[in-house]
Amino acid sequence: MNKYPEYIEVNNIKYKINTDFRVALECDKIARDYTIGDYEKILAIIYKLLGEKALHDSENHTKLFDLCQKYLQCNKDYEDMNDDEEPSMDFEQDMGYIKASFMSDYNGMNLNNVELHWWFFYDLLQGLTENSILNRIRYIREEKLDDKKGEQLEKWKRMKQTVALKSNYEKSEEEKMMDSLFESQMRGEG
Repeated sequence: MNKYPEYIEVNNIKYKINTDFRVALECDKIARDYTIGDYEKILAIIYKLLGEKALHDSENHTKLFDLCQKYLQCNKDYEDMNDDEEPSMDFEQDMGYIKASFMSDYNGMNLNNVELHWWFFYDLLQGLTENSILNRIRYIREEKLDDKKGEQLEKWKRMKQTVALKSNYEKSEEEKMMDSLFESQMRGEG
């Protein structure tokens, strides 16, 4: 079995990671929340994953956050992903499908009653069968409509609409400017 990380180390200081998959999902929710400024997101994610000791280590916030991101990405490089592509899954919106898929694919595993390391949860998520409800939903979301016509096109449009993810709100330029101003004040630049 793979050895999953339990600690993040910065400048010879070890920080215990809260490895429960639910914490990583909370971090994902924080990262996607447009109502939270970028600096606050960084602090919230450091706190959720590493606790108060890391939160108070302000000299190392940048390094800690970089390592938190690497941990949350399961040490995988996602720079190749196209930002223009619509996501086919959202942890929060699809949690019911995820739970049902784990129950059907993993001998009744109830995510409400198990403790799983984030990386193990992610490995299991990637290993779901194509017949799992989550992957069937994702297939519909990912299906291209270019070659569909007539009745078939209408059928696919209805299916896609039924399982579509709610769009995420994009911050306005004013909100981005306010975040930037707040962050500079927090760093004592203002």
